[in-house]
Amino acid sequence: MALTQQLARVSLRYLEVCREAARISPVGDPQWDPPADDTLDLDWAIWELLWFYRRMQPDARQIPVLQRAISGDSDSTVSFLNHSAVYDGFDAPPTLLTPAAVSQVAGELATMNIGPLLETLPAYREAGGFSRFIGDPRTYLVDHFTLLRRFYSAASKREMAVVTWVD
Repeated sequence: MALTQQLARVSLRYLEVCREAARISPVGDPQWDPPADDTLDLDWAIWELLWFYRRMQPDARQIPVLQRAISGDSDSTVSFLNHSAVYDGFDAPPTLLTPAAVSQVAGELATMNIGPLLETLPAYREAGGFSRFIGDPRTYLVDHFTLLRRFYSAASKREMAVVTWVD
């Protein structure tokens, strides 16, 4: 089973509708079905980018930004989404970044430049990083980081929350 990082942009109103659906459902089903245009499957790219930073630049300010972008805020778990209709239960339940938090993350992601980190890629690979990746992973990392940045930028402009989970 492949695990991937999932994100969804949602309005606070949509979350309330899901919360109410879970409350009245005999099985707690929140009827979670955000529009496909507001979801993002990051595969495992951002996890590898985090490991890469931690190994090659362990004091980088980007680490907590990326971690928050994919892990949400730990004190704001969206407990009504802790349901098999939303995620498989393998990892922690979905978490939430409020619109204000999304704006912060979007601003921080907008200032990030992963170029200097990518310059250390040969040393990282020599140390065992990307051991199962065929070819040069730069494009893969840059593409997924760009998707993450755009996703948060759009969520911030639309004043939406972001729900994060692993599935």
